Amino acid sequence: MILPATFLTSLLLLAAAKTVERRAMVVHESREEPPSGFVNSGPPPSTKGLTLRIGLKPNNMAGLEDALYKVSDPASAAYGHYLTQEEVAEFVKPTDETQAAVSEWLSQNGIPSKPITSAGDVLEVTLPVARANKLLDAVFSVFTHTVTGTNSIRTLEYSIPASLQGHVEFFHPTISFPPPLTAGPKVVGALPKSASTPTVSPDTTPTNDVPASCATVVTPKCLQALYDIPSTAAQQTSNILGVSGFVNEWANSLDLQQFLGMARPDISNQTTFKLQTLDDGINNQTRSAAGVEANLDIQYTVGVATGVPVTFISVGSNGTDGLGGFMDIITTILAEDPATRPRVLSTSYGFNEDEEDVPRSVATHLCNMYAGLGAMGTSLLFSSGDGGVSGSQPNNTCTKFKPTFPSGCPFVTSVGATGGINEVGSSFSSGGFSNYFTVPLYQLPDVPLYLAENALKLPSLDKFNPTGRGFPDVAAQGQSYEVVVDGKTKLVAGTSASTPAFASLIALLNDQLISAGKPPLGFLNPLLYSMRGRAALKDITSGNNPGCNSPGFNAAKGWDPITGLGTPNFKLLKTAVGL
Repeated sequence: MILPATFLTSLLLLAAAKTVERRAMVVHESREEPPSGFVNSGPPPSTKGLTLRIGLKPNNMAGLEDALYKVSDPASAAYGHYLTQEEVAEFVKPTDETQAAVSEWLSQNGIPSKPITSAGDVLEVTLPVARANKLLDAVFSVFTHTVTGTNSIRTLEYSIPASLQGHVEFFHPTISFPPPLTAGPKVVGALPKSASTPTVSPDTTPTNDVPASCATVVTPKCLQALYDIPSTAAQQTSNILGVSGFVNEWANSLDLQQFLGMARPDISNQTTFKLQTLDDGINNQTRSAAGVEANLDIQYTVGVATGVPVTFISVGSNGTDGLGGFMDIITTILAEDPATRPRVLSTSYGFNEDEEDVPRSVATHLCNMYAGLGAMGTSLLFSSGDGGVSGSQPNNTCTKFKPTFPSGCPFVTSVGATGGINEVGSSFSSGGFSNYFTVPLYQLPDVPLYLAENALKLPSLDKFNPTGRGFPDVAAQGQSYEVVVDGKTKLVAGTSASTPAFASLIALLNDQLISAGKPPLGFLNPLLYSMRGRAALKDITSGNNPGCNSPGFNAAKGWDPITGLGTPNFKLLKTAVGL
């Protein structure tokens, strides 16, 4: 059969149009140059394998957020009725249209993919650099971090087909340049040099039977006295407290044994923790390899959350990068059986919240994953950061106004730091306002009120975002923690110390809730910001985190961006949760 010329021409034009549409590329994410501290060292071998994560648009994040608040708000009839893994997946899985569009594109290019989340909202592909360049209209290069010599393969720009806009959120790692993740707490001196402890003048006035020594050296006994934390052993074996470990930071069992013998002689010094590994993580028990952060976190969870099962989750370097490790730990926990899933997860690491460290697309997707885990009943606590950077760089007051991530995600609980017996906000306690996330519902009365009442004391508006989610949410002691590392005692300071302390208190509350036949606490912020939650927190009204040649944020009555709502009281929180 001979087709009419006009019809045949139309078919050819249609085919050409489809081909053009499929191949028409648009820039998806870009940056003009690498950030300071990175240099382009040239192209990687064209055959080198490159593993990329593809974030797909979820079908109903608004629905998940609504469900999260319903199960987390004490005033809600659904409070404590947490979602299952399958119910969370229904909110976050991509639509059939999104899955089909991305699958077709990858198949046409002969690129196999695999989902790395149960909901299928993140895919992983591995392909040679040459193919990645062609697939994404990119120029991947080796970038060297000048301080550490660490090499990363990145691009300054990449494109996706126009037809995939609205379906694909990100490819990672591509344009992000987070500095190599390092441990968080600052060593402030080996005992007995307690006078080197920075920031807050020691207050030796005993309060509520708190020993005067707690003004200069913080121990589990100090935290128990300050916050009315019980020393009796927890009973619930399913009530797991997870501790995140990164960057070859390892928790040493002999150091823990020595610490417990010294700081908790009332319990067995054989009390230990379980180990969970991912991305080829390990927990090196060569004592000289012990990490300050890992030992701090484990010693002050095992040593404060008496009897609570503690799991150290060691994330190795086999992920795509530090951000990949953050994604993998949450992906792993989301997929776990409820009986083994941590009820509380304490993380003392993080990044600057900016396009250099964490692109908005990746931060939003990871924050949404935290919402899913919170909706399933896990409390997520992150350190607010020390001097603007949480666990990723040393204290640097010149970055004081730069928000931190994941601390600025509205679906986690951010923990700041205090010092002294009559507590004062610590000058290193990073806080402020997110540039990525707006003020959440639970903070709506607080952030505008703080800004209005402290208008004359604030930094200039070009230094922070007054419409952003405020952090931290709460605080705890963060100065002069006594830690055993490689058999020697050290004093360390940081919000990376206050975070495991606050997490331990929450784990002990969960133990008593479960024992009483009640659900654990899950996402904490709606409770903490409620009237009953505020009544269980001590408002800290003194302290300042100074900026560079400008005023910083001040502690104040009510919520503030140094100490949040304040420090906890276990007995009052028991009342707040109905015990």
